[in-house]
Amino acid sequence: MNRKQRKLVALAAALAISLGIIPAANAMHIMEGYLPPVYCVVWGVVCLPFLAAGFFSIKKTLTSNRKSLTILAMAGAFIFVISSLKIPSVTGSCSHMTGTGLGAILFGPASVSILGLIVLLFQAILLAHGGLTTIGANCFSMAVAGPFVSFGIYKLCQKLKVNRLAAIFLAASIGDLFTYCVTAFQMALAHPSETGGVAASAVKFLAVFAPTQIPLAILEGILTVLIIIGLENYAKKELKSIGFLKEV
Repeated sequence: MNRKQRKLVALAAALAISLGIIPAANAMHIMEGYLPPVYCVVWGVVCLPFLAAGFFSIKKTLTSNRKSLTILAMAGAFIFVISSLKIPSVTGSCSHMTGTGLGAILFGPASVSILGLIVLLFQAILLAHGGLTTIGANCFSMAVAGPFVSFGIYKLCQKLKVNRLAAIFLAASIGDLFTYCVTAFQMALAHPSETGGVAASAVKFLAVFAPTQIPLAILEGILTVLIIIGLENYAKKELKSIGFLKEV
């Protein structure tokens, strides 16, 4: 590794150490056994085309530029660390940042589906955060829905000539919030309210999530901006190689 790459690895390690010390918690994304089997299967099937697109997207990226692997791995590590910082929010789930906006902005939303799936598998197996039966539902909300919204917001801000750092902040924050809108819908769909059905249940879940998730989304937006600034200082060549700095 050259000097800039060593600095980048050191920066990522420092971030992991500072954010990786987390208290024990029993809360999860959507925990094991919380969804009926049919919902687990359906959400898993829904994720399959996005995962296939993500596999080919990553393969294309690495084939055209092997050096992008460093940035891709850092984006995956960022998702793992930042989404492990969980705050218990409601029975069966929790509030936490997702970290997927960074990868969506740098590599596109399809690639993040694979990164998110890997992160969710490691968290379910090693940290008891989430579950293997609910991996499809968690993957769709955090690794598919959120990244696609983040990418869409970022591209929309570019067309509207919004300040680049403001666009990154909005993309990461709104993508985080949308993830939890989808999670609330998934949980409401599986556990509708006796009075009001799915809609009433979704409103209840969103109301419980909001007090913790809105500040966390803002914090995620700020952290994502800081990470991009750090990469521009220490990995400008790598960012140019993946095409991110063409627009700057």
